[in-house]
Amino acid sequence: MTHLLRRPETGAFAAFLLTYLFFALATPGTGFVSLNGTAGWLNLAAELGIVAIPVGLLMISGEFDLSIGSTVGAASMILALGTNQFGAPTWPMIGLALLAGAVIGLANGLAVVKTKLPSFIVTLATNFIVIGATMGLSRLIANVTSSSIFASDSAKLAFASRLGQANISILWWALVAYIGYRVLAKSSFGNWIYATGGNEDAARAAGVPVERVKIMLFVATGVCAALVGILQGIQWNSGNATYGMGYVFQAPIVVVIGGVLLTGGYGSVVGIVFGTALFGVISSGIFYTGWNTDWIQLFLGLLLAVAVLANNYVRRLALTAR
Repeated sequence: MTHLLRRPETGAFAAFLLTYLFFALATPGTGFVSLNGTAGWLNLAAELGIVAIPVGLLMISGEFDLSIGSTVGAASMILALGTNQFGAPTWPMIGLALLAGAVIGLANGLAVVKTKLPSFIVTLATNFIVIGATMGLSRLIANVTSSSIFASDSAKLAFASRLGQANISILWWALVAYIGYRVLAKSSFGNWIYATGGNEDAARAAGVPVERVKIMLFVATGVCAALVGILQGIQWNSGNATYGMGYVFQAPIVVVIGGVLLTGGYGSVVGIVFGTALFGVISSGIFYTGWNTDWIQLFLGLLLAVAVLANNYVRRLALTAR
């Protein structure tokens, strides 16, 4: 029992299970627990989960990235302008969009480690810079801030195919989660992440390449945000500079629900997955209740607050358990 309490994902799993059971019991016969209903909340969780996992690893190292929203939009517009306005092949534009995400992440990482400014401020500034540049250049090139995407059949298969109501983004989420788990729990780089977030000075004194760890995590966050932009763009057949702006704060929220400390040095990928799944269940489940949708944001906020408090309580028990 003590071992379970010490796990950072315990609170997130308990909150997910209780919330799922609540909606399952509150919406009998509506299809919430059906395959299509399950696919619905998994679809909502998947794209957020793809960005939440690298954001969570970055937070475990003691840093934030609030530029993910604008990176999602920028990647979708690169793909849209390339395939629509310039008639470029889809796959090279996908590569360019991923490269743009990596460059944004690299710029964030270098700015944080070189200036020593808080990453919250640096990446918030980057968020405005990137969305402003995306909208400005889109207006300059095509006089639009959204544009159609002409994707090849192979790109549609890789990024927009479906099995029933389940989007392929669920598989991409699973892949990113698996890679994140292996990196954090099964590699020396994962130990470096924990050490950097736990005590940066001690980690540096022990030989951990703190700056390199942070820069690599910022790059990973940018690439995953660009991946979500590609997924959304090809799935919806359009790019938009404002895609992904909701992730700016949703991602840190589900990461904290998943058991990651805001101060760094503590957390797990499994917990982040449960935190993201919880968000998907809440977002989907409330529609199955038939309640007035005017109360959605209040209901979501209350459930998220309860989940965070429950998670913090479980973590305090873990830290005091003997």
